[in-house]
Amino acid sequence: MSQPSVSISPTPASPAASVAMTPLELRSSLSLATIFALRMLGLFLVLPVFALEAAKFPGGDDPAKVGLAMGIYGLTQGLLQLPFGMASDRFGRKRVIVLGLLLFALGSFMAAMADSLTGLMLGRSVQGAGAVSAAVTALLADQTRDVVRTKAMALVGSSIALMFALSLVLAPALAALVGLNGLFALTGSLALAGVAVVLWVVPAEPLQHKNQPRGKLSEVLPHAGLLRLNFGVFMLHAVQLAMWMAIPALLVQAGLNKAQHWWVYLPAVLGSFLVMGGSLFPLERRGYLRAVFLLAIGLIGLVQVGLFLLVDTPQISTLAGMLFLFFCGFNVLEASQPSLASRLAPAHVRGSALGVYNTLQSLGFFVGGLVGGALLKIWGPHGLFLACGLAMLAWLVVAWPMQAPAKVTA
Repeated sequence: MSQPSVSISPTPASPAASVAMTPLELRSSLSLATIFALRMLGLFLVLPVFALEAAKFPGGDDPAKVGLAMGIYGLTQGLLQLPFGMASDRFGRKRVIVLGLLLFALGSFMAAMADSLTGLMLGRSVQGAGAVSAAVTALLADQTRDVVRTKAMALVGSSIALMFALSLVLAPALAALVGLNGLFALTGSLALAGVAVVLWVVPAEPLQHKNQPRGKLSEVLPHAGLLRLNFGVFMLHAVQLAMWMAIPALLVQAGLNKAQHWWVYLPAVLGSFLVMGGSLFPLERRGYLRAVFLLAIGLIGLVQVGLFLLVDTPQISTLAGMLFLFFCGFNVLEASQPSLASRLAPAHVRGSALGVYNTLQSLGFFVGGLVGGALLKIWGPHGLFLACGLAMLAWLVVAWPMQAPAKVTA
C-alpha cells in the first residue's frame, strides 16, 4: 500500500519534538475527544441496562426484538455516515458535526418519551441519524500530523473506553433512579453540551481540504488497505455488541448483582489503558504496528473461545480476566484503525474515506445487536460466542496481508 501525502502540520515541529503534540494538536485532540466522550457516555449509559429495562416494555420479552431496538441505532448510523463524511469534505467539518449532534439529541429526547419498544426503536433510529463520527475523526486528522495521529486517535479511543467504564458504574444507579426514559433524556442533554464544545472549544478547522480538488468515492472504495480496515471495524463492533447481549447475564449467573458489574468492568478497562500505553505507541515507533495489530485481533478471538468454555460454569475471576484481555485488544484496535484509515486516505477525500469506515463501524453495531439477539434466542450463549470467534478468525485472515504505512518522523 502506498503512503499518501502527509497532511499539513498545524505548527512546525523540530525533529527532536516530532513525537510530541503541539499545543494546537493537543487542544484539538482533547476537545474532539470530549465531544466523543459526551456522546458516547449517553449511548453507553443505556447499553448495560437496555436489555433488562427494555424487557419491561410491551414486546420486550423477545430477545430478538430487544436486540433490534438496541442495534437499529447502528443501521441509521451506517446509512448516513458516508453522506455526512462527504458533506464535511464539501461544507466543512464543524457545520456537519453540529447538525449531527442536534439530530442525536432529538432522537434521545424521542426515546425518553417512548412508552413502547416501537417508540424506543424510533428514537434510537433518529439518534443514529446524528452520524458525526466520520466528520469528527476527519477534523482530528486535519489538525494533527501523521507522527502523532495514533496518539491523537488513542485519546479519542481512551475517552470512549473510559466513558464505557464510567457508564457501567453509573448506569444501574441512574436506571433505578430515573428509569430508561430518564437515561435517554440525560443522553440528549449531553449531546447538546457537545454542541457547545464544538462551537466554543474546538480550534478553527483548517481550510486546506476545501482548497483541493473535490475527490470522488471511486478513489476510496477500491483501496485495498482501506477495504481491510473497513472489514475489520465492522467485525470488531459487531462482536462487541453481540458479546454484550450475553455478558451481563453471565455475570449475574456467576453471582454478581447487576449493580455490581462495574467491579469487573472498571478494573478491566483501566488496566487495559496501561497495557495499550505501554505497548502500542512504543512498538509503533519501532515499526511493529502490524504485529501489534494482528496480535490484538487474535487476542479478541481467543477471548471468544474462553467465554465459550465458561458459559456452563461462569466464575467472576475468570470472566474478569476474559474481559481484561478483550479490552486490551479492543483499545489497541480502536486507536490504530482510524489512525491507519486517515493516513492511507488522500487528504481531499479523507472525510469520504472515514465516512465509509464509520459506515461499516455503525453497520457492525446494527448487525451485532440484531444477529447477537437472534443467536442468543436460537442457540444460546454457546452459539453466540462461537459465531463471534469465527468472525474474529475471518478478520485475522483478511488482515494478515496488511502493511503498515511507512514511519514518519515529522
